[in-house]
Amino acid sequence: MVHDISYAYAMMDNKETSRPKREKRFFYGYVVVIAAFFIMFVSWATYNSFGIFLTPLLENFKWNTAATSGAFSLSMFLYGVLGIVVGGLNDRLGPRLVLTLCGVLLGLGYLLMSWVGALWQLYLFLGVIIGVAMSGVWVPQVSTVARWFVGRRTLMTGFVIAGTGIGQLVGPIVISRLIASTGWTQTYMMMGIAVLILIVLTAQLLRRDPAQSGQLPWGDSEEKARDTKPANADFSFNKAVKTSQFWILFGMFVCYGYGVFAIVVHIVPYAISLNIPPVRAADILATRGAAGILGSYLLSLFADRTGNKQVYIFGFVLMIAALFGLSLEKEEWMLYLFIVAFGFAAGGMAASESPITAWLFGLGSHGLIYGVVHVGFTVGAAAGPFLTGYLYDLMGSYQLAFLISAAIGVIGLFLTLTLKPIKSHPLDPLSINDVIEQ
Repeated sequence: MVHDISYAYAMMDNKETSRPKREKRFFYGYVVVIAAFFIMFVSWATYNSFGIFLTPLLENFKWNTAATSGAFSLSMFLYGVLGIVVGGLNDRLGPRLVLTLCGVLLGLGYLLMSWVGALWQLYLFLGVIIGVAMSGVWVPQVSTVARWFVGRRTLMTGFVIAGTGIGQLVGPIVISRLIASTGWTQTYMMMGIAVLILIVLTAQLLRRDPAQSGQLPWGDSEEKARDTKPANADFSFNKAVKTSQFWILFGMFVCYGYGVFAIVVHIVPYAISLNIPPVRAADILATRGAAGILGSYLLSLFADRTGNKQVYIFGFVLMIAALFGLSLEKEEWMLYLFIVAFGFAAGGMAASESPITAWLFGLGSHGLIYGVVHVGFTVGAAAGPFLTGYLYDLMGSYQLAFLISAAIGVIGLFLTLTLKPIKSHPLDPLSINDVIEQ
């Protein structure tokens, strides 16, 4: 008889269920969560460390800051746009195949980066190949976690997202020291080999949904806590995109992504411009990752009790304050203070992306809907590094660029305050035509 893990948890919580009692067995969803966590750790530890390579690239090739940052912006754009396609593929093919292919491409991209010698190669290797590879890292994994967990959905998503924070904590520390000892080309080569092996092997542990293991989602039989149950019946993509909530959420993600990657790419060059040594500057970026881990965990607990909208309100307020502080402060210890606040906010907001989408639109087409709305994040993430670099080239300072990032955060806060669940929606299960169109 198929074991029902959700029933076991319900009995431990002394909650009634009409299902027959079944023998406990290990819930495979925890393997999925751990595997997704590790893939997040490896992929984002390397990807988010581009800011550490920025200064060596500028010094070696004499490119300007905007043009060099633009390659990363292109990769973010492709990461977001192709996330739509990859989210739909994940709904059909599952994350194991998707992440295997992405692991191969990501490792190849970093290996090619060790041979870069011209600006067009930077755009091809980093902007295109690595951008395509990263498109399958985020959406398929957080969408998969949403399918495995009903109860504690935000907490489990937060655990997976914490992999990005730990990656950003460990990655800059290790990579900056590798660059100092072996050079940036050898560092890219080592990154490529490690990413290729680790991601491809770990991807084999992923499963699309509990049915593949003969199980039910964790917490399926429990009374759902606030913000874990969809506000409405499952939406098809065609229905979701016609709602104002979809576009409000899209705009929120644009503002959030702009601020996050303006800092991720430029905080190290900013610190170096203040005469902080490169290794210590990389440690500031690592501190943002550590704060993100704490934010993803604590704000996930907060979200499961009060709702993911409240996380975005709090996150934008904290992010605005941190960006404003960074634009004015020149002391190293103050940079650490503001980057901790910024990282804490960003970590919690990242953990709430997938759950807030599921709350509004359900799980029927979650991979595709989330893939599209997540483009908003990557549009902002693509614009942030390029415009910040352009403003630095123009003004010779990051002050105006960071103030503009804070102003965009204010817009995001306003959009979040206007977000409300859809009051009424007729039961509208996916039709065959909807599935074909998607």
